[in-house]
Amino acid sequence: MDMAVGVLIGGAFSGIVTSLTDNFITPILNFLTGQATYGMKDIAGFGSNFLAAVVNFIIMAFILFCLMRGINKLMSIGKKETPEEVTTKVCPYCKSEIAVDATRCPHCTSQLTE
Repeated sequence: MDMAVGVLIGGAFSGIVTSLTDNFITPILNFLTGQATYGMKDIAGFGSNFLAAVVNFIIMAFILFCLMRGINKLMSIGKKETPEEVTTKVCPYCKSEIAVDATRCPHCTSQLTE
């Protein structure tokens, strides 16, 4: 599932890069080299096409985020959390952490009684 999300996000990002190249970089290069002239109407359309690609990417990313969140929630429904075994305890004298089966505290050398 993670690979599918990566492919979809990569495809959406490819649209942003293509739009940036087609709508900003290519017209600038054409203007600088004198190959084409653009009117104000054409220049105004360049930014809107790029913004449409960015909005498309954001919408797709949000939908995939919600989809993955829902799938992860469904996958965790049947799982039970197992409590961790206690391996340490606190020394009643010096309040340092020691092993559960210790009979003496390694920090204060007090005899431990249970």
